[in-house]
Amino acid sequence: MSILLPVLVFGMIIFVHELGHFLLAKKNGIGVLEFSLGFGPKLISFQKGETTYAIKCIPFGGSCMMMDELAEDSYDIIPEKSFRNKSVWARISVIAAGPAFNFLLAFVLAVIVIGTVGIDRPVLTGVMEGFPAQEAGMEAGDRITEINGKKIVVYRDVSLYLALHPQEDLLVTYERDGQTRQVLLTPKYYEETGTYMMGIQVSGLRDKTSVGETLMYSAYEVKYWFDYTLTALRMLVQGQIGVESMTGPVGLVDTMSDMVEESSQDGLLYVFLNLFNFSILLSVNLGVINLLPLPALDGGRIFFFIIELVRGKPIDPEKEGMVHMAGMALLMVLMVVVLYQDIARML
Repeated sequence: MSILLPVLVFGMIIFVHELGHFLLAKKNGIGVLEFSLGFGPKLISFQKGETTYAIKCIPFGGSCMMMDELAEDSYDIIPEKSFRNKSVWARISVIAAGPAFNFLLAFVLAVIVIGTVGIDRPVLTGVMEGFPAQEAGMEAGDRITEINGKKIVVYRDVSLYLALHPQEDLLVTYERDGQTRQVLLTPKYYEETGTYMMGIQVSGLRDKTSVGETLMYSAYEVKYWFDYTLTALRMLVQGQIGVESMTGPVGLVDTMSDMVEESSQDGLLYVFLNLFNFSILLSVNLGVINLLPLPALDGGRIFFFIIELVRGKPIDPEKEGMVHMAGMALLMVLMVVVLYQDIARML
């Protein structure tokens, strides 16, 4: 079960992504030739209308192959169902639907998790003696609302900000008894953890939310992981973190497997809640990565459609196909590197 459940969760995220493409293709009258989960040889398949539905042997990735989508397509094409014969905006909507459905899935999962266990409010339960927070007069019950102008909604915002700005002076805005206060703190190095700390303490427990709060905080949860993913990508591009910090499908399944084993001691409910919580990050991550304007990704294809809008005519399909093929080759090389790292970490 510790292997099967993560694979099923991973498959759910991929399925929802491809379902977005599929539904918008059907909505726009585009023929879908194949809708599949996984890669490689087919394990199970059946035909309904013009579409072949399949599950393939390698349980990562998937596809929604549309009629006349690629320049090298050689089958009989029905003009009114051709992807390339549809308007630019129709094509953009079909390609953008995959990432959009990932964000929608993340929101639904967040509603389930937050509706069940609540949120981590940024309210202090105490302060550490000899640390800046205590010296500045902060105390239990204070609710942090901003750090250096960055809005704080949940406690993880505090943790993330401190991780990204470890030695900066912090202008902390907090509320106490309905009044807003501010203090300027200089984080202090703590040898036991090897980090710079304000010296604040929180319970680590989550508070229950109302229906309205659940929806609001669920939307924020998606935004939180959206910002988190962009921050990680920026740090990768700037060289602050290396490719060795990346994890692929094998590593993710291994991480989720460990999570299942640890959570199983608390019961099946917590197994699924922890998997769903992790899936929020994965689903948002997949949505963001696919929207990057890089060849072979959904964002790269949308970029070409935007160029078509500006030029008033499409780019030569064969040239576009060559760009995407080159991008796919580079992506495959990166996947092999990440796969090697995943396996090395597991051994």
